[in-house]
Parts: sequence; C-alpha cells; structure tokens
Amino acid sequence: MRPDLVAKYRSQRVPRYTSYPASPHFSSDVDADTYRQWLSEMPADGTLSLYLHIPFCRSMCWYCGCHTVVVPHDDPIRTYLQALTREIRTVSALLPAGPRVTHLHFGGGTPTLIPADAFAELMEGMREAFRFDADAELAIEVDPRTLPEALPAVLAAGGINRASLGVQSFDPVVQKAINRFQSPEMTAEAVARLRAAGIAGINLDLLYGLPHQTVESCIETVRTALTMDPDRLSVFGYAHMPSFKSHQSRIGEDHLPDAEERIRQVLALEATLQEAGYVRIGMDHFAKPDDPIAVAARDGRLRRNFQGYTTDSADALIGFGASAIGRMPQGFVANIVPVPGYQKAVAESGLAVGRGFRVSDDDRLRARLIERVMCQFEVDIDAIAQEFGRPVASVLPPRADLARLRDDGLIELEGNRLRVVDEARPLVRSVAALFDAYLDPEGGRHSRAI
Repeated sequence: MRPDLVAKYRSQRVPRYTSYPASPHFSSDVDADTYRQWLSEMPADGTLSLYLHIPFCRSMCWYCGCHTVVVPHDDPIRTYLQALTREIRTVSALLPAGPRVTHLHFGGGTPTLIPADAFAELMEGMREAFRFDADAELAIEVDPRTLPEALPAVLAAGGINRASLGVQSFDPVVQKAINRFQSPEMTAEAVARLRAAGIAGINLDLLYGLPHQTVESCIETVRTALTMDPDRLSVFGYAHMPSFKSHQSRIGEDHLPDAEERIRQVLALEATLQEAGYVRIGMDHFAKPDDPIAVAARDGRLRRNFQGYTTDSADALIGFGASAIGRMPQGFVANIVPVPGYQKAVAESGLAVGRGFRVSDDDRLRARLIERVMCQFEVDIDAIAQEFGRPVASVLPPRADLARLRDDGLIELEGNRLRVVDEARPLVRSVAALFDAYLDPEGGRHSRAI
C-alpha cells in the first residue's frame, strides 16, 4: 500500500462493522421488557442463530479484547452455567414454537473450560429448548493449552462440527510479550484430537500487529499453521486500546509495529496464504476454495456478524451469557457485561439485557450497504436504495467524500456503483464508514483503521 495512504488513514478510528449501528451507540432505552416483546414477535417459520458466551480463562492473554475473567477452578463456571441455563429456558419460552436453529457458536473466554459433564448437560438442554436443523453448524472456540483429553469426544457427541483454535503467533518472543505460551506441537495435537473425535471443520485464528512481531515471524507462523491443514484461517489485526482493556497496558507501545509495518505484515500473510491455495474472504478471513464460506463469498451470500465473516443468514441471532449481543429483526440487545450483574439479573427475571438499539428502516438500509462493502468490496447503491423503496439521494454519501476516496485511490466509481480497489482492501472499513450516519470522526471508541 502507498505510504501516503498509510500516513493519511492510520489514525482514523472506525468500527469493525460486525453490526450497524456499532455497539457504542446502544442505550438503556432497550431493556428486558423490550426484548420480551421482540422475542414474542419472532415469526414461527423463522430461523435462529445462537451465541453462548463463556467468559472464563485460566490465564489472561495481554492482547485480549474480549470480556473474560481468570478463574483457577471450575466452581465459578458451574455457577455461571446455572444462570445460562435459566436464560436459555426463559428465551425459549418467550419464542413462538417453530423457529429452526441453523447456527450455534460458543465464544469466550475459553468455552472448552466447561467441564465435560456440564457441557453434555448444557447441549441436552439446548436441544430440548430449540429445534436444530440436521445440517446446522455448531462451532466452538478452543484454547489448545487447556483442552482436556476427553473433551473432544464429548463435544462431538453434543453435535459440535467446527472448532476455531486460537494461535495468534508461534514466535516465542511474541508469545512471551503477550503472555500466551503455545507450541506448534501442542496446537497440532489438539487439531488431531478434534479431528479424531469427528469434528471435521478446523479454523485457526492468527493475529498481526503484536509486540515484537515481524514480517518474517508472521510468514513462519502461517507456514507452521498450514502444516495442520486448516479449512479456514482468520488473520486479525491487534487493536491496542489499554483505556478499554487495562491488561493491554502490560504491552509496551514502543514494542508494537507501526502502521507501515502492520500493512507489510498483513500483506505478507495474505500472499503466503493465497500462494498456498487459500481464497481471501472479506478483509481478514481465508478458506479452502471448496469451503462453504468461500462458496458463499463467490455466490454473493457472505454475511457479517459479531463472529466476523460467516455463512449465517438466520433471521435472528440470540445471544446468551454475560456481555452477549443479539440481533432481532427489530434491533439489537446486549446483556450486562460483569458476570455477577448478569447472574443477578437472570436470577431475578430470567433475562439480563442491559442496553440495545431499536433499528429504523434507514438503519437497515445503511447496514445492507455497509455489509456489501465489507463482504464483497463493492456495492450498487442505486439497487439497494431501490430494494428499500428509498431515493438514492437519501443515502448517497456526499460527493466530496466520494471524490476524496476516489482521488486517494481507495475506490472506483461507475455511476453510483462503488468498488474498493484491491490495493485498498486493508482500508475497507474506511470505505464502509461513508454510509455510517452515527460515526463521530473525533470519537475514540473504535480501533484504528490500520
């Protein structure tokens, strides 16, 4: 990427656009009573995606931006699962009979800290509460460092068919700087045990922009990861925001690569993966050409939600657990973040919604425009405005902003059809921001564009 573009956009702060509007715009105007009404209005022939947040780890990785707490034993996890089970039963009772589950995702934290017996009981309860499609994707995030020997078989027996393993970097110098020690051998063994249990879908998650990371160490990490033959890889950029996550202050900013180096790292990662035959999906995912997510991208069916790029096209995303966010046709709901507050709220009412956002027709239209930019790197503004029955002038970005991005070399315009140029794909969030009616250019609540 041209150095002048890096210099110009590196300080811009923009959302990751896993939702629109972004979660900082949620408010307490949407509460548990609102959620109860929205659940009752779900169409009986609709489809559901379920997300369960397990906010516990055995140790804190200093780069982590997730809502999680360190627990040395299982007692807090079992107590939390009691609240989670009650929330699941409450939501199930509020929904009409009929909606089908097409996706389920366990996130964290470290979901594989759930004891084997408790996981089996939880999945049994989930199947009693919801109707799962036979071909539903059931995924879980895995920390290879804490994967018990017997758990893969229990996961598979519960229906898990995809696992995402955190790697970040195999460079020992980087691992020391982020407090995450994980050898390639440990990771490969976890992959082998998951596959032996019958969990065929394997994802590996990598990071760039970490302390002491170099282009060479990024390439070496990818090459090591490829020996495990993953179906998909994610390549995320580390977001250093110690004002939001205080443990990140243990990472010295003087050890972080600058914007130019971050761009070199991501381009090297992309080139190495594409040379190995993987297809680029959106801005930070890669997959084998025959993987369902690669097929969805080719067919224009790729979607984006709180888990990133996905094949998930369900009508609603139901979030369970502390800090979990759900998306209903009417808007977004977000649970209380601290675990004690979440458990107290569920004990009192069965739900724990702390805030949310009621979307308007304009929000839905802009969300579609942003998602097309993020997923396909192009958007026909006229066609989407027509789809929503709106005049294109009501959503067309100011001509001056379009001209600026065109003159900078980020986009090409043909009428009102916008396309992100290949070189500018790392800046796709800056292009998507053209359609964001809520973005505060001076705000500091989002990560840097580079």
